[in-house]
Amino acid sequence: MSGVLASVDQRTQLVGENRLELLLFYLHSRHLFALNVFKVKEVVKLPHLSKIPHAHPKVSGVANIRGESIPVIDLRQAICMPEALHKEDSNLVITEYNRTVQGFLIGKVDQIENMTWSDIMPPPSSIGKNHYLTALTKVSRDGQEQLVEIIDVEKVLAEIVEYEVQISHEILDQTIVNEFNGRKILHADDSPTARKQVSDTLSQLGIEIIPASNGLEAFEMLKAWADEGKDVEEELLMVITDAEMPAMDGYRLTYEIRNDKRLKNLHVVLNTSLSGSFNQAMVEKVGCNAFLSKFQPDLLVEEVQTRLKAVLEQQK
Repeated sequence: MSGVLASVDQRTQLVGENRLELLLFYLHSRHLFALNVFKVKEVVKLPHLSKIPHAHPKVSGVANIRGESIPVIDLRQAICMPEALHKEDSNLVITEYNRTVQGFLIGKVDQIENMTWSDIMPPPSSIGKNHYLTALTKVSRDGQEQLVEIIDVEKVLAEIVEYEVQISHEILDQTIVNEFNGRKILHADDSPTARKQVSDTLSQLGIEIIPASNGLEAFEMLKAWADEGKDVEEELLMVITDAEMPAMDGYRLTYEIRNDKRLKNLHVVLNTSLSGSFNQAMVEKVGCNAFLSKFQPDLLVEEVQTRLKAVLEQQK
């Protein structure tokens, strides 16, 4: 099954081209679901799981994969679908998010679909806030279009492992801490959970977070401010962007910013759950100022504080 996945080197060719690959699968139902292949390490047949007493109810157990113990989350249960029996076509998708490795118990694997981010649609606002979707798309099956639901793994994981937004007192430079108040940061991320994590952290410092649900929305905001005659570089302390988003990904957003003379000097930080070594290379390729892996409140604050110090130094 692992052979169905392209190599990392091949997949990186899609980055900056506003393209992605989705691993399509079923959860013992007729509905098609998807995860971005960038997050997937491998797919294997469901191995034996060791039960862990008092584990979270959505954690089915632990799998031993080549000597590494990996927690396994029942993805069907995690997104609050009715319970179903595990069948012979059950598989384990091993993923890496936010510097941790975990497995997701799924059903039958369909295929990998190569598409553009413009093919990815945000969920309609009318479905409320309790869903587990980060985006939707469509694929052709037997001459008919079929809806694909892309799962918000950030939300799934946050409900199992609670995130902390407490800022360590010792990392704050008390000589400039009052300078945070009233500063503005544009934050683009398609996951409401990820947006809340950043907002809950930085609002403690008095920073105003302007949210955008994807790169295109963020870029349209920036262009509108510039069209109004605003000095966007003066208005914003920085732009924080996720890598993977519908309509326009974070790499393309950075590219567009760098190619607009009114915006080109904006400080852009890539904040993503993708692997660090991969993104360090991509930061250089598309022109981000820094890379920050999710979700580390102290490192986030340190990055913002470093930027603030540079701005204050320029103003002297």
